[in-house]
Amino acid sequence: QLQLVESGGGLVQPGGSLRLSCAASGIPLDYYVIGWFRQVPGKEREAISCISSRSMNTKYADSVKGRFTVSRDNAKNTVYLQMNSLKPEDTAVYYCAADRRPLQAMCVMTSEYDYWGQGTQVTVSS
Repeated sequence: QLQLVESGGGLVQPGGSLRLSCAASGIPLDYYVIGWFRQVPGKEREAISCISSRSMNTKYADSVKGRFTVSRDNAKNTVYLQMNSLKPEDTAVYYCAADRRPLQAMCVMTSEYDYWGQGTQVTVSS
């Protein structure tokens, strides 16, 4: 059973940075694509980034492009989301998700992932 645990969230001032981690256990992530999502109460869940398995190709939502960077370290079975130049509108619960796909498959910016973490709160405020 694949388990995902997000960490690194917290309170940060506008313009600051945070790095979120998504640590996997139970199954190696080599054959999984990873997506990052965020959700504000009362609003739709938003896909913000994803990364493929072998090629490590990445995608970003327009709202975070140029500010966020997704990466993965398969040896550590961990995926990261580096968030820079944070804005108050980035405040949300952030989730990572995994889906088993062929090594050549691209990641997808949808919510159709089989495994999800518990989420970590990110609050951007003065």
